[in-house]
Amino acid sequence: MSVLIFAELDEGALKKSSLEAIYYGSKVAEQTGTSATAIVLGEASTDELTKAGRFGAAKVLHASDAKLNDGNAMAYASVVAGAVSQEGADVIVLAKSSLGDAVAARLAGKLKAGLAANVIELPDLSNGFRVKRSIFTGKAFAFTELTAGTKILTIKKNTITPEETEATAPVEAFTAGLNDVDFAVKVTHTEKATGDILLPEADVVVSGGRGLKGPENWGIVEDLAKALHAATACSKPVSDLDWRPHHEHVGQTGIKISPNLYIACGISGAIQHLAGVNSSKVIVVINKDPEAPFFKSADYGIVGDLFEVLPRLTKAVQAL
Repeated sequence: MSVLIFAELDEGALKKSSLEAIYYGSKVAEQTGTSATAIVLGEASTDELTKAGRFGAAKVLHASDAKLNDGNAMAYASVVAGAVSQEGADVIVLAKSSLGDAVAARLAGKLKAGLAANVIELPDLSNGFRVKRSIFTGKAFAFTELTAGTKILTIKKNTITPEETEATAPVEAFTAGLNDVDFAVKVTHTEKATGDILLPEADVVVSGGRGLKGPENWGIVEDLAKALHAATACSKPVSDLDWRPHHEHVGQTGIKISPNLYIACGISGAIQHLAGVNSSKVIVVINKDPEAPFFKSADYGIVGDLFEVLPRLTKAVQAL
């Protein structure tokens, strides 16, 4: 038996969250005395794929069919299921993402497997197979025991810190064996978020709310983000007003993130916003209203005018 990790690509490069999943899968393989294999779908260079070895994969299966470049979850699930059969895998690991969730659910149905989502720690194997999960948008934890012969785990982003080595992994071609049924649902158009650092993958996020007063003032948020090598985000009212694109909206109805550092500028901190960011390891709130609810959830708070605070903070970061 073995551990199989589904690793996602972004523009031909392994995603940061998938490297975390590969590392996690390699540690599960160590626990169970088996090996860890990564499977990658779509076009990518061999040099990029061998990088999986630096995070613990013993080998990489590569299904390079160009039809797999568009993230079709039905086709992906069929290919990964084929790899599970070939490798005799009893544990399948994926990063929790929009694509990872869709593939994991379909895999569970195909394989009659047990599925645990939002996993944040290595499994406890002392008495069965028990995992710790984040639930209720990070407000609580649940311990789930998987009893099915095949187990699927989706790993919450930024909860596993991978350790990189100098190892490399051999890459083997994998024949997808796709048919028309796998493409019963067709991807006709894809719109991708743009930016130097994509929000779901970011370690640091600088976010703005209505306190910015208008889209013309967003430069001070972007300046701080650039200095910190961070992604930018916004609250729901800001995206509703079209000050910022909707793919930057974080919150209960937007993107849920868990960066190492989240800086909220001019955001009051409604419960719907907190639901999307309360898994952040450190939250810094900048608001001129000392009664803003967000301060109750902050690790650090600055009461002040963000139009004065942000430029000074940016200069301090640049000086460091």
